Amino acid sequence: MPPFLSLIIPAHNEELRLPQTLREVIAFAHAQPYPTEIVVVDSGSQDQTAVIAQAFAQSHAGVQVLRLPRPGKGLAVRTGILAASGEFRFICDADLSMPIVEANRFLPPQLEHFDIAIGSRESPGAIRHGEPVYRHWVGRVFNWLVRLLAVPGFQDTQCGFKCFRGAVAQELFALQLLDGWTFDVEVLFLALRKGYRIVEVGIPWYYNPGSKVRLFWDSVAMLADLFRIRRNWKRGLYGAKSGPATQARSEP
Repeated sequence: MPPFLSLIIPAHNEELRLPQTLREVIAFAHAQPYPTEIVVVDSGSQDQTAVIAQAFAQSHAGVQVLRLPRPGKGLAVRTGILAASGEFRFICDADLSMPIVEANRFLPPQLEHFDIAIGSRESPGAIRHGEPVYRHWVGRVFNWLVRLLAVPGFQDTQCGFKCFRGAVAQELFALQLLDGWTFDVEVLFLALRKGYRIVEVGIPWYYNPGSKVRLFWDSVAMLADLFRIRRNWKRGLYGAKSGPATQARSEP
């Protein structure tokens, strides 16, 4: 029987945070009444990330470790999603800036009638803890550009916690092309054009120092990616065009 939930954890040079994260994720999985698998994707780490993950996999059933030769969050998430087998597939940042116990809010029976549920730091019910003001405003400017150029209607596309129905995830990530940070926007861009039901879930979010995002250079690259997504669509690189975009909704 396939698992009900797959937890996909992309990890790049996470040797310091990964042990505690895996302990919390494994404890969460064991406490649930449904079967869960954990997929850790090491993307080109230069530290002990893969060794730590593999040690956990050897001592805990249901943990799978995949290794990639180069970094890229989009690449890591795509690899993990397509390798997973859960009825629902949940992307989980390695820093657990959202407590993993919140994951059930993205799943039935707590959440119904959706294809994709995305964690939001801006929707009703969301609380930010400890985030520097300058990072918040950089994020708001980028979100304005996302809504203008690619994905209208969402208050937060870049939060690292998202849940997909398995069949939806398989279809979208088989089409998704970007290997970097902007993969979230690309997937949502495709999902809207295929008419999938998307909901934002307001979450408690805790700022953790040590982000892998280089604020200036990665912001420039992500802006370029917004235009690349539009260009890829016009060139037909995502396959046959589908129906009109649907409207997002928010859940507290």
